[in-house]
Amino acid sequence: MEKTSRVVSTGFLYISPSSTKNNSKGEYVMKQKRQKLWRSDVHITKDLLLLLLIGGLYSLSIALSNTFVNVYLWKQTGDFFQIGLYNLTVAIIQPVTFILAGRMAKKIDRIIVLRLGVIFLAVFFISVLLTGSAASRYLLSLGAILGIGYGFYWLAYNVLTFEITEPDTRDFFNGFLGVLNSLGGMIGPLVAGFIISQFKQFYGYTIIFTASLGLFALATILSFFMKKRPATGNYFFSAIIKERKRNPNWKMVTNATFFQGIREGIFAFVINIYVYIATGSEMALGTYAFVNSIVSFITYYLASRFIKKQYRKKAILLGGILLFTSVFLIIFHVSYPIFLVYSALIAFAYPVVLVPFISTSYDVIGLGWQAKEMRIEYIVVKELFLNAGRACSIIIFLFSIMYFPVKTILPLLLIVLGSGYLFIYFFVRHIQLKGIFS
Repeated sequence: MEKTSRVVSTGFLYISPSSTKNNSKGEYVMKQKRQKLWRSDVHITKDLLLLLLIGGLYSLSIALSNTFVNVYLWKQTGDFFQIGLYNLTVAIIQPVTFILAGRMAKKIDRIIVLRLGVIFLAVFFISVLLTGSAASRYLLSLGAILGIGYGFYWLAYNVLTFEITEPDTRDFFNGFLGVLNSLGGMIGPLVAGFIISQFKQFYGYTIIFTASLGLFALATILSFFMKKRPATGNYFFSAIIKERKRNPNWKMVTNATFFQGIREGIFAFVINIYVYIATGSEMALGTYAFVNSIVSFITYYLASRFIKKQYRKKAILLGGILLFTSVFLIIFHVSYPIFLVYSALIAFAYPVVLVPFISTSYDVIGLGWQAKEMRIEYIVVKELFLNAGRACSIIIFLFSIMYFPVKTILPLLLIVLGSGYLFIYFFVRHIQLKGIFS
C-alpha cells in the first residue's frame, strides 16, 4: 500500500514492461519497473510499492494496538497526569532519536535505520506484554522505547519517501499511503475492540499486542527486498536549522509543522480516553476508530485524485477550518453519538490538509539548498519542529491540570490547542514555488 514482460490488466493495477540496460562495464543493472495505478498517469517503481506496503503494515499494527495503549495504561492508573507524562516522554525522546538516526543514516544504509525502528517498536510491545498489569510502573521507560522506535522508523521512512518519490508522484504516494492507513484503521481497532471485549482483565490486550509483533516482523522481511541505499556525505544538521534564515519557504514549512504538532500533542491520547470514559467499552472505541477510518479512506482517495497543485493552499485552509470547528462538537456535551459525528468530520478534514501540506513540504525541501546532499537533515529538522509542537502541547496540558480540575480546563485546552492545524494555512500561504502554485 510485478513481474512480467507484457502489459497486464489487473483491475486498478497496470504493469508496464521493464527495460534492461548495460552499464559502462558491460554488466546488467537493476531492471526498472514502471507501473500505473488507479488508471491514472502516475508511474511508480518497485521500491515505492514496497515502501507503501511497509507503511501499510506499520499502520495496521499501530491501529491494532496503539489505539488501545493509552486506554490500557489509563485503566491501570486512572490519572490523566501520568498518561500525559508517558506521551511527553515519547514526544521528547522521538526528536532526540531523530537526530541520532539522521547521523546514522549518513553513515549506514537507510534501510537498516528503518529496520531498527521496527525492532524498537516490537520491543515496546514485548515490554508491555512482559510488564502486564504492572505496566503503569514503567510509563517513562515504555514511553522512551516507543519514542526511540518512532524516531528511527519515521526518520528512515520520510527520507526514503523523499528519495523514492518525485514531485509528480508525491500527491499520489501520500494519498495512497493515507488509504492504506485508513484500511488499517478500519480493520485494526474494530478487530482489537472485539477481541478485548471478549476477554476479562487484560487477556485481550495480550492477544492484540502479540499480533502487532507479527506485523512488525513481516514489515522487516519486506525491507530486505528493497534496493540498498548506501550512505554518503557528512551530517550538517545545524546548517539546515540556519537555512530557515535564508530560505523563507523552509521557514514557513517548519513553522507550520510546529503548529501541526500543537494539535497532535494532546489530541493523540485525550480523545481516545474520553471516548472510553463516555462508553466504558473498548468495542465502542474500536467502532469510533472504524468510523474515522472508513471516512478517511474515502477522503484520502479523493484528495489524492482531485487536490491538484494549484488548489493545495485552499484545501489546507478548508481542512484547517473544519478541524478547528470540529472541537466545538465535543466540549459542551459529551456523548457517544456526538463522538461518532466528530470522528467522521475529522476523518474528512485531516486528508484535506495533510495530502497537500506533506506534498508541499517535500517540494520545498526538494528545491532547497543542497537538497540532494542534505535531504536527511531537512527531514530531521522538520520532525524536530513537529515534536517540539507536540511536547509544548502536552506540557501546557500537564501544567494546566496541575492547577485546575480536568473537567474545567480541558474544554478550553481543546479549543486553544485544537486550532493548530488552522495556523498551517497562515504559513503555507506565504510559500511561493515556481510551477507549483498558480
